[in-house]
Amino acid sequence: MLYLIGLGLGDAKDITVKGLEVVRRCSRVYLEAYTSVLTVGKEALEEFYGRKLILADREEVEQEADNIFKDADVSDVAFLVVGDPFGATTHSDLILRATKLGIPYQVIHNASIMNAVGCCGLQLYRFGETVSIVFWTDTWRPESFFDKVKRNRANGMHTLCLLDIKVKEQSLENLIR
Repeated sequence: MLYLIGLGLGDAKDITVKGLEVVRRCSRVYLEAYTSVLTVGKEALEEFYGRKLILADREEVEQEADNIFKDADVSDVAFLVVGDPFGATTHSDLILRATKLGIPYQVIHNASIMNAVGCCGLQLYRFGETVSIVFWTDTWRPESFFDKVKRNRANGMHTLCLLDIKVKEQSLENLIR
């Protein structure tokens, strides 16, 4: 069975009880490490969960998912995600691929930025379409999010902007950009 487990937004203890029970019995546990930033180190998670974690970057998940699916039809494999598993389309794609391969799956939800944004005092039902804002490069400057923000404003709606984090390229220079 493939388990997609949300870790919530805080520290190692934000995992649900059900999620922690599953993690502790899985043969392999992957930690998705590119759609969000952990508030604690991988070592803190390993210590609390009592398990070694395998880091899964974008390439591993999108191009080499066979490693994740390997033996998931006969043993339990966990895929940990900061926030909720359905906060990124990549994770939905894992479910589609598992289904195509005949691998059973279970999703264990948790809090995500999509509902935690309510702590700002804004009403969740007043949010329009969410937008992703990626890092621009010298040759790639997508502006599609501008129209969505404009449309939300015209409709009197808030806009949740998800910012690109460039996990592999973290440097002071890239963060300043």
